[in-house]
Amino acid sequence: MSAQAQSELFENPLKNAFQRWQCRVRQIVMRENGGRPDDAIMPLVTPAGADEPLGHVITVMPRKPEASVTPELMHMARKTMDPAQRREQALTFFSANYYQKPEEFAGLLTATFQPDSPGLARLREARQCVLTFQAYSRRFDLSCNVRKLDRSDPLREATWWHNFLFNPNLDADTEIVGFEPVWSESRAHPPL
Repeated sequence: MSAQAQSELFENPLKNAFQRWQCRVRQIVMRENGGRPDDAIMPLVTPAGADEPLGHVITVMPRKPEASVTPELMHMARKTMDPAQRREQALTFFSANYYQKPEEFAGLLTATFQPDSPGLARLREARQCVLTFQAYSRRFDLSCNVRKLDRSDPLREATWWHNFLFNPNLDADTEIVGFEPVWSESRAHPPL
């Protein structure tokens, strides 16, 4: 691991703990759950100012652009028209060493929404939210800034191709939102 990667990863103990935990639980999802998401990657989403959460959303943890594997994801998606083969190849790929290095990830989470989604409208209006991850005896309440990712954003592209491998009906006009944690306002339970 480079000195810069070490510095970025360890700059915040909460960020470090969360990213390591997310890498581990995502390995479990791929290796033991056949890629089926669970509460460890499906946080409750509560828009800023709301009394009740919107519900759960499936998140993706994209890699930094310099560690991107988007070309590989695109290749897997395009080399067969069989959704079952795509899914199987994706499971093999993500189960191997994809989640081995937490420092390779961008530090934000993404999720897809239908363009006309009422939940998306509420998140856009609030511009901030809390993502509550609770699984495997851990809980993280991440205060996040919410932003729509433009089509030219490499994190949007990575998220779209990742999700397409598991959902062949993913619409090209799907909206992809980035949740950028504000670590100073976020909490872990039990505390670190």
